[in-house]
Amino acid sequence: MKTVLIIGAGGVSRVATTKCAMNTQVFGRIVLASRTKSKCDEIAAEIKERLQVEIETASVDADNVPQLVDLIQKIKPDLVLNVALPYQDLTIMDACLETGVDYLDTANYEHPDEAKFEYKLQWAKHDDFKNRGIMGLLGSGFDPGVTNVFCAYAQQYLFDEIHSIDILDCNAGDHGYAFATNFNPEINLREVSSKGRYWEEGKWIETEPMAIKMVWDYPEIGPKDSYLLYHEELESLVQNIKGLKRIRFFMTFGQSYLTHMKCLQNVGMLGIKEVEHKGMKIIPMEFLKTLLPDPASLGPRTVGMTNIGCLIEGIKDGKAKKVYIYNTCDHQECYRETGAQAVSYTTGVPAMIGAKLMLENKWRGEGVFNMEQFDAKPFMDELNIQGLPWKIIQMDPNESYEVKP
Repeated sequence: MKTVLIIGAGGVSRVATTKCAMNTQVFGRIVLASRTKSKCDEIAAEIKERLQVEIETASVDADNVPQLVDLIQKIKPDLVLNVALPYQDLTIMDACLETGVDYLDTANYEHPDEAKFEYKLQWAKHDDFKNRGIMGLLGSGFDPGVTNVFCAYAQQYLFDEIHSIDILDCNAGDHGYAFATNFNPEINLREVSSKGRYWEEGKWIETEPMAIKMVWDYPEIGPKDSYLLYHEELESLVQNIKGLKRIRFFMTFGQSYLTHMKCLQNVGMLGIKEVEHKGMKIIPMEFLKTLLPDPASLGPRTVGMTNIGCLIEGIKDGKAKKVYIYNTCDHQECYRETGAQAVSYTTGVPAMIGAKLMLENKWRGEGVFNMEQFDAKPFMDELNIQGLPWKIIQMDPNESYEVKP
């Protein structure tokens, strides 16, 4: 049995920690740490009541490498599972390098002062991780994460050639608020309000935010407006899915969400640069975060389903082939199991699965890796066991769907 140190105490952490506690045959000792220890204590108490599993807690500033190093040296974990903010990826990776401990996260690094999403600075640590003899697994959430594994599974087991991928993310849940975000508002709104980007015929094509839309009929949910965004898994999949000619990412948004976001953007509330207010320096986005509902509080009131999958086209045995690989989650079922809604659940469960495969040496390497660089089958098998069962629909290769600029 292994020791895991989980850093972060939001909704995703609640799920990941709970699911680790459901797999004590691998996670023999679980330590949960955050800047606010009381949040860790709350999660630990809930897990103790639900599962009769003890979770140790600690306080740590994830921006402070010496603090992280001290905690890692004290705990001596086999793996650090990072479900803190993406701003803190690099400091936690540096602490793992200094202590020689394996690392896992669910989202790529973001700079606090720049809305930019890329793996460059994390990939730059590959040689350091390799020389240290440790492994870093990047993006073990759902998208990125499971979507990468869906693509890898298609490449390894379903197709001879893959030509196009559309990653489709639908949250058809309803929390009852006029406006709220399903995960950290800063991360969510920065992502959605940034320019779109997709890859086609060997080059990146940039679009204005929400400029490209299509209506996709999500199985078990129905037709939904889906908008092209840039998402970080595109960056690694372009490198690792051979023969790819195009890859895009679409996410659903209701008109109310888009109207609120546009108004907030127009008045400067999505700004990430300091402004002066009554003699004080504030960052508009951070102030907005304090006004919006805490995503962790949405669990009890969110109803409906998610559907996230990959529409993949290519060639098998000389014939055109198209499949949709996807998962659906019910918000209330997720809440009953873990105390969190499906957006947190679909990220937290894959974080645990990635950690489990690393600790079991089913996924192993020295350096920094993305999800699609490993055999997809062990992860796909775990999804079915751990609460995220997947389905494959064989589709007509000649059937088209309209994308509107």
